[in-house]
Amino acid sequence: MASSTKQAVERIERPTRVGRWNYLTVGGLAALTEAAIYVAGIMYFLVILDFATVTAPLQQVELFAANQTSLYAMYLLIYVVFGVVLVPLVLVLHARLKTDAPMLMGATTAFGLIWAGLVIASGMIANLTTGVVVDLYSTDPAQATTVWLAVSPVIDGLGGGNEIVGGIWTLLVSVVALRTRALHRVLNYVGLVVGAAGILSAVPALGEVGGGIFGLTQIIWFVGLGILLLRASRRETSPAAR
Repeated sequence: MASSTKQAVERIERPTRVGRWNYLTVGGLAALTEAAIYVAGIMYFLVILDFATVTAPLQQVELFAANQTSLYAMYLLIYVVFGVVLVPLVLVLHARLKTDAPMLMGATTAFGLIWAGLVIASGMIANLTTGVVVDLYSTDPAQATTVWLAVSPVIDGLGGGNEIVGGIWTLLVSVVALRTRALHRVLNYVGLVVGAAGILSAVPALGEVGGGIFGLTQIIWFVGLGILLLRASRRETSPAAR
């Protein structure tokens, strides 16, 4: 009877495993997916569309009209899919790091989930706005430009250009990991840089620089995090760990 009770408790406390697919595997794949989405977004906007050189609002609207289908797909990927994949990653990190810092990790997880929601909302607004702007452009380019000028700050404020919430989440994850000696020290220091850059992106004079550093360094952070989580998953699912 005592043996059965002990086994039941262990099943509750231990993350559920199905073969090699445990919660760490999901988190590792989620982190690598986020990094891939970042790279896809950078390649699309900076290389394919060359969006950085298009500064006039009317030219931006013309670019949207010429690339509506691919733009819709990319907004869906870099905002909505990114936000959806972020949720399991946030929860995996919470499960991994909460034991030694429950209160701080609780706040960290809250910021991560808020960031996921803001990014998803930003993408939904971006896609709806792009559709309205393109429809208006065919009949009234000036009005289409006005609509874009009115809504684009909302998109940027929610998650397209202001990375403060994502920066806070990354910073706090790194602080918790450093305090509890989890993950890897070098990766945690990279996370501190990512977080600081994201927070600085909220300062108008530093917005572009902070946002650029945030995006590039977070690719490195996501890749490193994904590799560490997958390695930890293999260790926990190996026969010796059972």
